[in-house]
Amino acid sequence: MQPVPYLFFNGTCEDAFLFYASVFGNAPDFMRVKGSPMEEHLPPEAANAIMHASLKIGSGQIYGSDDLDPTPGAAMAGCNVMVELPDADTARQHFDALSKGGEVRMPFEAHFWTPGFGAFTDRFGIRWMIGTEDGAP
Repeated sequence: MQPVPYLFFNGTCEDAFLFYASVFGNAPDFMRVKGSPMEEHLPPEAANAIMHASLKIGSGQIYGSDDLDPTPGAAMAGCNVMVELPDADTARQHFDALSKGGEVRMPFEAHFWTPGFGAFTDRFGIRWMIGTEDGAP
């Protein structure tokens, strides 16, 4: 059993997953509202919304969806997607790519527990932590 982060977006799920795919090098899978049993329960403008998306990242994956709740809510908060990469150079490359256009909360740098770690909120409002698999410096 492995937990899978499920991310919710305000209509930008497809853009976000295509962006994440460009960084991690895997193609996302999308399931749209159109053609699903959900289509009859939602307004016509929701037909192209993403009902479910998945993207493989290393040996794990992330899922996502456009938030189809008719009551608009706040941006997703209180959760971070943590990705550990093999070394500091690779982790920094992913940190730089994913954080572009977002807000860096903790710059990527060496810490007492790792050769590299940083945290940010990406341009889609998703909070990330990027670190390394290798041990302390």
